[in-house]
Amino acid sequence: MSERRVVVTGLGATTPLGGTIAETWEGILAGRSGAKPLPAEWLERYELPVHFACTIAQHPSEVLTKVEIRRMDPSAQYAVIAARAAMEDAGAPEVEPERLGVAVGTGIGGVWTLLDQWDILREKGPRRVFPLAVPMLMPNTAAGNVSLQLGARAGAHSTVSACASGAESMGTGYEMIRQGRADVVVAGGTEAAIHPLPFAGFSQMQALSTRNDDPAGASRPYDTGRDGFVMAEGAAVMVLEEYEHAKARGARIYAEFASIGMSADAHHITAPEPEGAGASRAMREAVERAGLSDRDIVHINAHATSTPVGDVAEANAVRRAFGAAADGMPVSATKSMTGHLLGAAGALEGLFTVLSVHHRVAPATTNLEDLDPKIDLDVIRGEHRSLPEGDVAALNNSFGFGGHNVALVITSV
Repeated sequence: MSERRVVVTGLGATTPLGGTIAETWEGILAGRSGAKPLPAEWLERYELPVHFACTIAQHPSEVLTKVEIRRMDPSAQYAVIAARAAMEDAGAPEVEPERLGVAVGTGIGGVWTLLDQWDILREKGPRRVFPLAVPMLMPNTAAGNVSLQLGARAGAHSTVSACASGAESMGTGYEMIRQGRADVVVAGGTEAAIHPLPFAGFSQMQALSTRNDDPAGASRPYDTGRDGFVMAEGAAVMVLEEYEHAKARGARIYAEFASIGMSADAHHITAPEPEGAGASRAMREAVERAGLSDRDIVHINAHATSTPVGDVAEANAVRRAFGAAADGMPVSATKSMTGHLLGAAGALEGLFTVLSVHHRVAPATTNLEDLDPKIDLDVIRGEHRSLPEGDVAALNNSFGFGGHNVALVITSV
C-alpha cells in the first residue's frame, strides 16, 4: 500500500470564547479571555477558594434538543455539537459508514452524571437513579454518541490520557487513516468538569490560579506572576481525511496532519519531568516522523498551562529537543485566553495550530507582563505574528497527569 497522507478538511468547536470555531478563533486573535465568575450558589454552598473559571460560551440548549440533553452528559453534548459543526464545515463528505471513524478523547468523562446520580442514590434511593446513568458517565460516552450521530462504523475510540487526551485521540484518527482502516475520521476531545468536586480537588492540589479579583488576567503562561491554571470546558473536533479522498471530492483542505510523537515521563503522577526529557522525545519523534528538519518548524502552540513548574519544564523540553533551532520557533500559549480545557485542550490547540498554518498567523500570548527568565523561548506578545509564506510546519504540544506527552506536526499543503 502506498503511503496515505492525512489532511484536515473540517473544524468544529464549542468553547469559552464562542459557540463555533470561527467565534473562538476571532476571540483568540483579539486577545479576549473566556474567564468569568462562577455562580454565587457554588461559592456559598462549598466555600470554594477559587471563584472563577472559563465556562462554555453557548449553552447546549441553543443547539441540541431537550431529549438529546436529557440523554447525554455535558461532555458528550459538547462533543456532538463540535462534531456536527466539523462535518458541516467539511462539506458533509460522502463516505461509506465502514470507512468513517471516530476518535474523541476526554480526561475525566461524565463527571456531572456520575456525581449527580450519586446524590440521587443517597437522597432518594436506587429506584430514582436514571436508567441511562451508566452509558452517560462512561469516559467513552462522547465517542459513542458521536459515532451514533454520524453512523460511523470504522471504529469509535476514546483515549483517556488526562490533558493529552484530545491530542492523542487526533493521533488515533491519523493512524486509522494511515493504516487504511478509514478514509474519514472525526477526531478531537471534550471536557465538562467544572463541577464542585473536581474543582475542589484541583484547588486542594494548589493547581488553580486564585486571582479571584482578576479572572481575565489569571491565566498568564510564562509570566513571573503565574500561580496556576484556570479551569475550562468545551470540545474541539477536526475532520481528518485521506488526501486523495479529499482531493477527489474537491474538498477545501486547511492543512496536512503530518505526524504524531508520543512518550511517557515515568517520573511523577502529576509533576512533569523537570528537564523535559520525555516531552522532548515526543517532539523529536513528531518532527522526524514527518520527515522534517528542525528548521522547518516555524511555530509552536505550547501546552503552557500557567503553572510555575509546568511552564519551565516545557521550555526546557523545547530547548532540549531543538537547541539553537528553537530561536526560530515563535511560541503561542493560547490557554492565556481559553483557560485549560483538560482533555479537550490538546484538541482545541490542535485546531488553533491548523488555523495558524492555514492563515499564516500565530496568536499572541496574553497577560504576559514579565517573562520568567527561566523561559528561554521566543514567546509571542502584544500582537499576533505573521508566519512565512511557502511550505511551513507547526508543532502542537500536549501533556497530561500520569506523564503523558504528545506532540503533533501540522504542515501546509
